[in-house]
Parts: sequence; C-alpha cells; structure tokens
Amino acid sequence: MGERKALLILHGKQATNDDVRTAVEARREDGWELAVRVTWEAGDARRLVGEALAAGYRTLIAGGGDGTLREVAEAMVQADSDASLALLPLGTANDFARAAGVPLEPREALALLDVAPRAIDLGDAGGHLFLNMVTGGFGSKITANTSEDLKKVLGGAAYFLTGLTHFAEVHSAMGSFRGPDFFWEGEFLALGIGNGRQAGGGHPLCPQAVLNDGLLDLCIIPAPQDVVGTLTTLLSGGILGLEAVSVSARLPWVEVEAAEGLDLNLDGEPLESSRLRVSARVGALRLHLPEDSPLLLPG
Repeated sequence: MGERKALLILHGKQATNDDVRTAVEARREDGWELAVRVTWEAGDARRLVGEALAAGYRTLIAGGGDGTLREVAEAMVQADSDASLALLPLGTANDFARAAGVPLEPREALALLDVAPRAIDLGDAGGHLFLNMVTGGFGSKITANTSEDLKKVLGGAAYFLTGLTHFAEVHSAMGSFRGPDFFWEGEFLALGIGNGRQAGGGHPLCPQAVLNDGLLDLCIIPAPQDVVGTLTTLLSGGILGLEAVSVSARLPWVEVEAAEGLDLNLDGEPLESSRLRVSARVGALRLHLPEDSPLLLPG
C-alpha cells in the first residue's frame, strides 16, 4: 500500500471519546501518521477537507454520524479530489455504516485504512450529494423531530418512539415520480431514494441497494386505507413486510414533483422542495470498505 498518512475530521461532540483516542494511538503505533482535526461549528468539516487536501493528504477519515460522513464525502467530491475516505461511525443510528458492514468499534473501523479503497457512487439531489439516502414524507418527519437527548438515552429506538408519538400528524402527500421507462403518480406516505439501504435508525427502505451499480433504488409507500397499521409495520421493520403494497424501481435518475412541497432528509440534512431531480454520480468517491461489504458488487 502507499503512504500511511491520513487526517481524521472528528465531530466536536466526540473530542473526549476515549475509545477514539485509543484507536488513533493504536494506528500510530502501527506506523500510520494520523492527524486529527475537530469540528466546532457548521461548515467546519468542509473547511477542514479543503485544508487537508491542500496540505497533500491522500486519505481522509470522517468521524461522526451519518451527517458528518455525508458532509465530508460531499466536500471531497466537490473539490474534485481523488483522495480516499475511511469512515469512523460515531453517531446514534450509523445507518450507512451498519448496512455497509463498517465496524462500529473505533479500532476495528480504523483498521479499514489497510483495505484498498473502492470506487462507489454518490447520490446527487439537486446539487446536494449524499452517501446513503434521501427520505421524504412521514419517515423524514421522524428523523427531523427526534431529539438528541432521546437518541442518547435510547439509541436507534428513539426514532421508533418519536414515530409513535407523531401518529396524529400523519398525512399523505400527492406526487409524481419519473425516470427512464418509469412513471408513478399518486398519494404516498413515505419515500426513499437509496444509494445505501437503511435510514431512520435501521429501517431498510431500499434493502437491495448497492453502492457501485450506477443506480439508485426508489421505494414509494402509497397511502393505504389502514394508515396506522402501515406505519406500524414501516417503523418496526422498514419496507420488509410491505413489499406487496410498495412501489420500487432501480434507476440512474428520478424526478420527484409534489405541488404542496416535500420535507426531505439527505443523510441528516433537511431539504424542502416541490420539484427535485435525484441522480447517481457513478464512481464519484473512493471509499475504504470491508472486502465483503454487502453494499458492493463483486469485482
């Protein structure tokens, strides 16, 4: 392998994480020159990516939750960099890392620095890049309304509890979805456009998605008569159990229109839009993943 030098961009909330410190020190003992920079406020991750690339770092590490991973990945691609990225998942849900098989224990996660990076796709939602998934409808509301304190106490189960407490706010949205040889229009409760497979604390909305096929997986949950029953199934097991009523497709791009507007979530970043084109950026990022990652096609 090449130069054993990397820079870790660490979310400020994890600055006192002893497990992270121990993992970094272990990698240094293994011969890695590993620098650490900590974020403090919005925009720091992007700034630190720019500084790292300007300093000649060829490998970066994103340490934090799904939002931090997305922000670092987006900044790298928008800088037109071919540096590689490793993930140190430290969030509550860690949806992308869990689906990709990235270890949640810091020392094991940093061991992936020794695995050659693979080119993966990213999603592009109107110029906003994402690693994992765009969600909309009720599922997006759950993610936005789940408090940090509740996530600290309950972990991923916090999303389920928040969903239960927001049943009274449930309403469907009217929208249309258009892609190559695909069109669907109607009322829906939730949608997922996945580069990865799960969102909202472990709910597998796009269980067949992979990262290096040049496609995005679309899943639409049409509005049913039994709203409560459908949402209970969705919250407890994701799309599994709703295959018979869901609409799915695998597309290089999809255009979503909703006259009343949609509240969307891109790996933790809120976005409002009445019309949005979401497409796959093929091979946009070099990512260190387990060789047997479920999200990678072989080869």
